[in-house]
Amino acid sequence: MSWAGSRTGAEPERAGPRRGIRTAVAALAALLVAGILAACANAAPNEHFERRDPDPARFDAGLIVSDDGFYNAGAMTEAQIAAFLQGLDCQPLDFARCVADYWQDTDDQPAGGGPGHCEPYEGADREPAARIIKKISEACGISPRVLLVLMQKEQSLLTKPTMYGYERATGYGCPDTADCDRQYFGFFNQLYHAAWQFRQYTQEPERTYKIGQVDVGYHPNAECGASAVDIRNQATANLYNYTPYQPNEQALANPDAEGDACSSWGNFNFWLLWNRWFGDPTTERFPGFLPPCTGLAGGQPCRPVPAVPQG
Repeated sequence: MSWAGSRTGAEPERAGPRRGIRTAVAALAALLVAGILAACANAAPNEHFERRDPDPARFDAGLIVSDDGFYNAGAMTEAQIAAFLQGLDCQPLDFARCVADYWQDTDDQPAGGGPGHCEPYEGADREPAARIIKKISEACGISPRVLLVLMQKEQSLLTKPTMYGYERATGYGCPDTADCDRQYFGFFNQLYHAAWQFRQYTQEPERTYKIGQVDVGYHPNAECGASAVDIRNQATANLYNYTPYQPNEQALANPDAEGDACSSWGNFNFWLLWNRWFGDPTTERFPGFLPPCTGLAGGQPCRPVPAVPQG
């Protein structure tokens, strides 16, 4: 099975009394939700990264990863990311170092994209990969698990690192129909821009792939066809905007085989890798309790309902 997956196709962008009661209740609910989310962010995640083999029949093209899992920037601490990287079977294919041993100087990144977008990133000398991953996830509100899985899905970078792979770590700026854009080359550059792009998809969700019924192709070759997918959350829409393909029957039937000429594994690999490393990506910490808008679909947390003017 090719762990590199398909190239992303991601396009760089920089491009009265009762009212008082309702307000008080809403404020109390907001405080309760905020407290729960803060507790979740500080809770220790699973520190055991044993391999799990998921049943491919469980793959749901309309719900690849939960919003809760995708946006949980507190899912792993820097130390846990470092321990995870150290625990992988890493076999470099050229003069590249394993990601667990990688470091680089990073640049300052300003807050970008307006309110709710990525916070500033403060660059530093000789930052280890685990710290870079953690700081980017915190700055852009994206789980570090997303970035870890993305690097493996795109370049097998965590287990078979190459110099080529470090330049294109997340496949950002690498469309299927053209060469990669060299201005986005580099480990930090790739990770930051991928996280930035996922935040951009979230902030501005009216795109080709969005929540609802959408036709999703099976392969960059349009002759391979497409079928309707009921995309049920923003995180899954983000993945399709980044890699706009779903696996066909041949890919699903045997994930470790080569499939056929119309098979692509990009988003299927994302699901497989997350399952194998971290468990079911579609789970939520408090199902049925937190309101849907806490998942940040549409880019923002719950917005207050405007008060009705009193006549």
